[in-house]
Amino acid sequence: MRVAVVGATGMVGTVMMDVLREENFPITELIPVASEKSVGKTIDFGGLTCTVVGLQTAVDMQPDIAIFSAGGETSLEWAPKFAAAGTTVIDNSSAWRMDPNVKLVVPEINGSLLEKTDKIIANPNCSTIQLVLALLPLHKKYSVKRVIVSTYQSITGTGVKAVQQMENERGNVTGEMAYAYPIDKNCIPHCDSFLDNGYTKEEMKLTNETKKILDPNIHVTATAVRVPVVGGHSEALNVEFENDFDLQEVRQLLHNQAGITLKDDPTTNSYPMPKYAEGKNDVFVGRIRRDESQANTLNMWVVADNLRKGAATNAVQIAKLLVANNLV
Repeated sequence: MRVAVVGATGMVGTVMMDVLREENFPITELIPVASEKSVGKTIDFGGLTCTVVGLQTAVDMQPDIAIFSAGGETSLEWAPKFAAAGTTVIDNSSAWRMDPNVKLVVPEINGSLLEKTDKIIANPNCSTIQLVLALLPLHKKYSVKRVIVSTYQSITGTGVKAVQQMENERGNVTGEMAYAYPIDKNCIPHCDSFLDNGYTKEEMKLTNETKKILDPNIHVTATAVRVPVVGGHSEALNVEFENDFDLQEVRQLLHNQAGITLKDDPTTNSYPMPKYAEGKNDVFVGRIRRDESQANTLNMWVVADNLRKGAATNAVQIAKLLVANNLV
């Protein structure tokens, strides 16, 4: 099993390789791929020294699987080239997510839809993954009608430059700005670029991807906010159902859902936090309570490491499904 990681030297690519090792993915050869300035550098992978190659070299090597985390433009140009060479591509950018011919996959939800003919598979947006996984068991039981989601998103979702900006601000160092404003001791209600409707791309990803993955009839409205945190993304959800629910049953359904860890005990101040989720693969859910202002409506708080389940872990889980079902 020959696996290429495209964007191997980036923040998500590094975590991709960590997860591949941790999951004991059956790799016979790792092919780290990066931009020309990184070609020739070496990467340690479980004691093996792997040399970084360029995109065309990687295509020519015909890996079984290529996991992309290199930006939308790179994915649009190169994913079809890998696919044409017989490689199955798992893409972490937004390039292919809303393509009607490409499956948008969270393994616990729709992994069973994957087929051998799926040569490009889209990994959802990090905020979407934790949202839909938390909604899944509740939608099955009570039928989600509408979701209002407010996000509190880690600077790691922007990348290394954003982390450096915050470290510079905390050290009173002048440096390159990833954001238009200071991020330390601040919240910026601006994730990705603004669209004509006044929403950002990030906010519309939450709307459109939830519909594609879970149910086109679910109404979603979002406000996405960047916060000075490195451990993961948090979301405050207000969920209106078609049917009434029982809070204890809600907790049990979430507890039983694969990929979810329930952390919900106000008597011991037990609730999800990015500090707790960092480095872990599950989605954490807590602060579960009934919305007393409206019937059939629930409030809950959802946290996940955006570099893990929000990106690398989900992609590796897709790869594991492909291998387990002989789809590559």
